[in-house]
Amino acid sequence: MKNAIYLDYNATCPIRPEIIELVSSVMTEGGNPSSVHAHGRKARGRVEDARRQISKLIDCKPQEIIFTSGGTEANNMALNAVKGCTVMTALGEHDSVLAPANLNNVRDIACRPNGLIDLEDLKTALEAAQTQSFVSIMLANNETGVCQPIVEIAELVHSLGGLLHTDAIQAVGKIPVSFRDMGVDMMSVSGHKIGGPQGQGALVVREGLVIKPGQIGGGQELGRRGGTENVAGIAGFGLAAEMAGADLHRYLSVEDLRNTMEAELSDFCSGAVIYGANSTRLPNTSCLSMPGVTAELQVMNFDLAGIAISAGSACSSGKVKASHVLVAMGANEIEAGEAIRVSLGRETTRAEIDRFVEVWKKLYEKKSPRFAA
Repeated sequence: MKNAIYLDYNATCPIRPEIIELVSSVMTEGGNPSSVHAHGRKARGRVEDARRQISKLIDCKPQEIIFTSGGTEANNMALNAVKGCTVMTALGEHDSVLAPANLNNVRDIACRPNGLIDLEDLKTALEAAQTQSFVSIMLANNETGVCQPIVEIAELVHSLGGLLHTDAIQAVGKIPVSFRDMGVDMMSVSGHKIGGPQGQGALVVREGLVIKPGQIGGGQELGRRGGTENVAGIAGFGLAAEMAGADLHRYLSVEDLRNTMEAELSDFCSGAVIYGANSTRLPNTSCLSMPGVTAELQVMNFDLAGIAISAGSACSSGKVKASHVLVAMGANEIEAGEAIRVSLGRETTRAEIDRFVEVWKKLYEKKSPRFAA
């Protein structure tokens, strides 16, 4: 669509032209990275170069990275990696964590209204566990942008003998992320959230931690994930990581735009709720409600106005429904069903935010019961 405004970066970040060019070139080269001839060695070099590029962005050792088909596989692999554990995860996690967790005897950890997990509830669960605990808590929520105190959580989990996985898929590329400093045992990341190709991700596993392979056969990724590597996708992911690291500073101006947008809408409509506003959030993410107007109606109207936003996660079946994340934070079904997610990116401009605010105000005046005759 001509002059379309894209404000759905948390769903997927538009791929960079340089990465399209690289991926195309690597696909032309061919070669299986497990082959010992020249073509195979070149492909292996592409994979290992990308591993180093990604490790630099997230501050881990290259050998700790296991390439996967995306963030969902990485999360599933983590949840299925250690047998015999008591699984614990927060109610506001992404479905790619909740679904595999629910296949186990999962202990749900409560969320507070500000979006942070209840650390006392987590401590109680850890102390009551009859086996080793495996805890999965996301670094930054994909819907609200709320950032969890992962360092503090890691210290608590480890003090009581547990293991900690964090889904850092939304955080990487938007804020500095250090696998080493957080002290987690596993971490999931994804390429298309930072401008790389879709269908490429990684699970980072602390050196020395032995896990169940994600899939077997072939022995790739040091025996932890069998199957021929997606060389082109991995190379694109690596370049995206390098470019994302160089662009981190740009999210300071993105945060200013987000804050300006929220301030203008809050001044205009005192009943608008900005979820997680009092917590540390990703600089680009805003989850806000329009009182009396369903999220589905908002998404459709913004789309007609040439503005792409979303309601909750983009990973469900295309349906707009009340967010389980907001319900976990204490919102009722009606309140959760009136919230949309606006996620900005490095290319977002002030003019685009001004246009979004203009459309939001007009829609509220037109559709909200407050203005009904």
